[in-house]
Amino acid sequence: MTKRTTMLALTLFALLGIAPLLAACHTTAGAGQDISKAGQAIERSADKHTP
Repeated sequence: MTKRTTMLALTLFALLGIAPLLAACHTTAGAGQDISKAGQAIERSADKHTP
């Protein structure tokens, strides 16, 4: 293999290896937002039912 083909193959493998990590970031961010909204709902409910 030539140097260019080797570098192209390594770059491709690196990008394929990073792709799941980037997708996980969006998933984690979405989960964080959902948890935050649930916490806010619990807080509102607690404030509403506090004597």
